[in-house]
Order: sequence, then structure tokens, then C-alpha cells
Amino acid sequence: MQKTCKVIIPAFNEQNSVGKVIRDIPEEWVSEVIVVNNNSNDDTVRVAREAEATVLEEPRQGYGNACLKGIAYISQQIEKPDIVVFMDADYSDYPEELPLIVQPIIDEKADMVIGSRALGQRERGSMTPQQVFGNWLATRLIRWLYGAYFTDLGPFRAIRYDALLALNMKDRTYGWTVEMQVKAAQQKLRWVEIPVRYRQRIGVSKVSGTVKGTIMAGYKIIGTIIKYL
Repeated sequence: MQKTCKVIIPAFNEQNSVGKVIRDIPEEWVSEVIVVNNNSNDDTVRVAREAEATVLEEPRQGYGNACLKGIAYISQQIEKPDIVVFMDADYSDYPEELPLIVQPIIDEKADMVIGSRALGQRERGSMTPQQVFGNWLATRLIRWLYGAYFTDLGPFRAIRYDALLALNMKDRTYGWTVEMQVKAAQQKLRWVEIPVRYRQRIGVSKVSGTVKGTIMAGYKIIGTIIKYL
């Protein structure tokens, strides 16, 4: 692979899974794996370092905060990557599918690639009914309001580094993924969706695992979609 790729993994209390995620990433495809510790109070940091990832600290909780920390770190490096990949630390994604996610960008057929759980194979119980409905509603709103056809807001995604910077990402919490897709539609980026597998996460979801988290995430996602009209 001629293009360079770095992976950003936000992590909050993922000591039982983050090591598995890092080890399953095909190392010949990436130049650096960056785990952003998002105020964990377990052994997430130790496990990530033992798996030879770069570990950053972001004490302000929020998925977007962690992603922004990773981007800021990359921006300070002398040699910038061509591609940035985002994936979760809970082992619900299949990190070994990373080549599928980055290949359309390598082939210069896309600027952004979304790993679609809706198009791929989902293990029973891997997504709650509210997650499935929330993705359906959010992607329909994006289609109606922005004319962009997505099937998922999946966390496993890749984007050209320069295109990522051009999006000027701002969201610090639940609206991160939808902000990226809405702004990509606005800026007319070339994007594709690739079917990916999805399994039950290790541990309890901090968002869909609680009523409060589900409501807050839904509110933020819809608000973000409307915000950028």
C-alpha cells in the first residue's frame, strides 16, 4: 500500500476489549494506532500500551472530544497520513476488515468510506432496537434534507486526511459521526458505503446501554442534522 494510514480509537473503560481491537488491526496497513483514553478509570491505558498503541489522554468525556484529540495529535506530526480510520474500542467492529474500508480511498474512488452495519452481517443482539431505528431515522433525514443516501452512521470509517481537515469537525459528543456525513454531503465529497460485520460489544454500551444515553444521543443526532441546513 503506497498511501499511509493512521487509526484513531476513542476508549472509555475498555480494558477487556481494546487490546483485542489493536491486535486485530492488520499492521502492514497502518503506520500508527492511536488510542485516546477518554477519562477511563480501569486499565484501558495499560492494555493499550502493552498492545503497542500510542496512547493520548483526553479527560473531557465525549466521543467527539476523543476524536478531536486524535486529529490534533496527527496535525502536529511532521509527516501527515493520507488516510485516517476511526473505529470503536469495544470490539464490536472487525478490525481485520480495515483493508476493505480504506481500499476505495487508495484506489482514488472515494474521499470517505463508511462501514455499513445495515448492509453487512450483524450478530443477533449486537444493535438494540433503538439503535436500528435511530440509524434508520437519521439516514432518512439526511437523505431528505441533504440528498445523500446513507444506510448507517457506523463508527468504523475512513477518510482522506485533507478532506477530514476541510470538514472542520466540531461536535464533542454523540453527534460526531452524523456531523461528518452531513458535512461530507454538503462539501460534495465522494463517499461509498462498504458492508461490514458487527458483533456484540464487550461490556455495556455507554450510549445505547442506558435510557438516558439513548435519549441524549437521539436528541443530539437529530439536532446536528438540522443544525447544518
